[in-house]
Amino acid sequence: MRLPFRKMHGLGNDFVVVDARDRPTGLTEEAIRLIGDRHRGVGFDQLVTLERDAAGADLFIRFHNSDGSEAGACGNGTRCAAALVLDETGRNRLSIRTAGGTLAAERLPGGLFRVDMGAPRLDWRDVPLARPCDTLHVPMAAEGVRGGVACSMGNPHVTFFVDDLDTLEIGRIGPLLERDPWLPDRGNIGFAQMLGRDRMRLVVWERGAGLTLACGSGACAAAVNAHRRGLADRAVTIEMPGGELRLEWRESDGHVLMAGPVATAFSGEIALG
Repeated sequence: MRLPFRKMHGLGNDFVVVDARDRPTGLTEEAIRLIGDRHRGVGFDQLVTLERDAAGADLFIRFHNSDGSEAGACGNGTRCAAALVLDETGRNRLSIRTAGGTLAAERLPGGLFRVDMGAPRLDWRDVPLARPCDTLHVPMAAEGVRGGVACSMGNPHVTFFVDDLDTLEIGRIGPLLERDPWLPDRGNIGFAQMLGRDRMRLVVWERGAGLTLACGSGACAAAVNAHRRGLADRAVTIEMPGGELRLEWRESDGHVLMAGPVATAFSGEIALG
């Protein structure tokens, strides 16, 4: 069996996109790990599977990390899938259901795509944290960081605000914080440096994927957490190693809007079995 795929990325946050709308892919967890291997497979931060939605949305998307585990949300992956289907159908708007909820996606001028990521979940139970805690001040710490801010964007996030990102050994402390006892389901760990009330730098250590050039849901969480801490306005541009995303935590309904570019790198077929 040969499975067609498309390799896409949002600011270097890269995905293998497979279409299961007409037939199941048959991918096992072991096969997903092999495809995600950057030396023996195609390589990706997340595998994105397009499916038909029985609940009435235009599309259902399933996400898997490169270690084979399933993720509840992926902002850049959602934008890539939305761009693919919007181009395919000629439409400008789309409703997408994920394990984290139903999202609205739209095409913007200038080659940008925006996703309404819904409202963040701010209670400790929703992140989830291991026990009752003020999510504005989670007593997690590693060398160079302490006192994170937690929320869920369909998956758990903790953001640490620092004076200088360049002083952190993120590749070393990221995996320690991902598996901190405060995070029973592990977590996505953001390291943010404020450049002004409307701009920040951000590096994210993703649960199950490690360091990535960009993280959409991590950017959403960082924007929300910065405003909650009084560090940023509701609209902020976030600089990540792969480029910039525009975020707005909308006051009217509490939803987080994320806009940025997407790209297709190449397409091919995966030989299964």
